[in-house]
Amino acid sequence: MAPTSLGEAMTEKKKREKVNAEITVTHLIQFARELGVHMSREEAIAFLNHDGRAYGMWKHMMHAAEEYVKEKLKAAPARGRVATQYQFSSSPSA
Repeated sequence: MAPTSLGEAMTEKKKREKVNAEITVTHLIQFARELGVHMSREEAIAFLNHDGRAYGMWKHMMHAAEEYVKEKLKAAPARGRVATQYQFSSSPSA
């Protein structure tokens, strides 16, 4: 994967025990910029905290992740669910 404008992309072949996703003020400002809207840091913080919007985004992201995982579990044969095609390195990555 190529790096994004907001940071480095996750590597494909790495043994993971959890996945974290977050929308930061920097992301929000970038999204606004892509829509042609200027948003200051203070405005982005206010946007995230208005009427429980940050919590709503979190719930939406969790629901989307749950649906994604369920879809992949349904599509994978029982024996193919373990990622045996990856060879995990025992050396730490940067």
